[in-house]
Amino acid sequence: MRIITGSARGAKLKTPKGMATRPTSDRVKESLFSILGNEVLGKRILDIFAGTGGLGLEALSRGAERACFIDKATADIIKFNAEHTHLADKSEIYKGDVFSLMDRLMVQGKQFDLVFCDPPYHLGLWEKALLQLDKGRLLAPDALVIVEQGGDENALPELNHLKLLRNQTYGKTTQINIFEYRQEMKEE
Repeated sequence: MRIITGSARGAKLKTPKGMATRPTSDRVKESLFSILGNEVLGKRILDIFAGTGGLGLEALSRGAERACFIDKATADIIKFNAEHTHLADKSEIYKGDVFSLMDRLMVQGKQFDLVFCDPPYHLGLWEKALLQLDKGRLLAPDALVIVEQGGDENALPELNHLKLLRNQTYGKTTQINIFEYRQEMKEE
């Protein structure tokens, strides 16, 4: 695991021991950021189920303004990786339940332009997160939400404000869905 390009190019990221965390592969990350292109420049990033922090740190390395990382188990690793890549001054790291912390950020009035959601597969977490994000209180106008999910997790929940822009499959195990937040879609 490494930062692919930008100010921290080539920096290796510390990963947790064991199989409880499944970091996004460099191949998938490179493809995703190729799709996003300059969409990360100057953006406010939210990286939920952040694991190593690899997606948010890659965005910061490529010119994002700030990143907020949330993970229940790996906050210390994210902090180490943010310091190691010299991106700690642009990072906020929260340890705890993703959904409770998202609620806290909503109450604080925080909004994000780009959200990475990469939870463990097959636990219903990406669907729950997507429904919470669909309410829009954490999303700036035209925000993008990137969800990494299992290759066989195909049923999308009914959404009011998030529109699926793209679905990309990587082998049999991983797919990436890119959504755009649109306020004018169905009202709650």
